[in-house]
Amino acid sequence: MIGSIGPLGHLPASGTITVGVVGIPLFWLMHDWPWIAYVTATLTVTMAAVWLHATGDRILAEKDSRTLVWDEVAGFLVAVAFVPFTWQLAILAFVLERTIDVIKIPPANWIEKHWPSGWGVVGDDIAAGLYTCAILHIAVYLRPDLCGVMG
Repeated sequence: MIGSIGPLGHLPASGTITVGVVGIPLFWLMHDWPWIAYVTATLTVTMAAVWLHATGDRILAEKDSRTLVWDEVAGFLVAVAFVPFTWQLAILAFVLERTIDVIKIPPANWIEKHWPSGWGVVGDDIAAGLYTCAILHIAVYLRPDLCGVMG
């Protein structure tokens, strides 16, 4: 129940639903935290995800079980790091991070296959989060008006 965040991991498209139900509200809650608090919380979620996925996959006898969804939350927190909260950016982050996570842009595919246990499961989501974060920061810099950010 912990690894699946209650019923979320048992729903169809569990990763996408989890980002929408948990990730976006966390983005709203945490977006104006001091950077050290944001980084600490994100690292805590990420390390918990690595442990939960390693332990959960061992218990379930699966690799990257779809019922375990903490990796999705960790990746999304990385995706929106230090981005101002607007609904435009929340939706853009949601679409970009989910798409990039599914496509597995290198090195995400390599990380998933070669890093051990929970590290590989979470690592590919962190890679998707980093790509998304870079795109979001570029979008805010180049077109803050389209991102809902006031100058």
